[in-house]
Amino acid sequence: MSARHTKFYLDKRNAKWLGVCSGIADYTGLDATLVRVAAVILTLIGGFPWTLIAYWITAWIASDKPMEFEDMSYEDRKFWQKVRVTPGNSVRDVRSRFRDIDRRLSDLEVYYTSHNRRLADEIDSLR
Repeated sequence: MSARHTKFYLDKRNAKWLGVCSGIADYTGLDATLVRVAAVILTLIGGFPWTLIAYWITAWIASDKPMEFEDMSYEDRKFWQKVRVTPGNSVRDVRSRFRDIDRRLSDLEVYYTSHNRRLADEIDSLR
């Protein structure tokens, strides 16, 4: 089974302990330090046993980040983080880009297939 870009993975390469916080940071695009500080603060303000239990369960259930994702470019990583966080917006952006490309191609097609006398004269002069 191939790796999916939209699945949560533990990030053992940037891990401090088991890779859960760095995995969350990689998944959402947040800074790993902010995720770690938020986890510690959440644990200290009253979530003591539950945050650690959730952390261990996540580390036990989630799989490690595949090696094929390690050599992704910065742009690809940001694109997939955006897809994971806001999939609807990503689809809308891609559709918008395709619509823009289609419109520009249509404009070119109309220009080159229209009865443009000056263009026809230039083409005839090249022959």
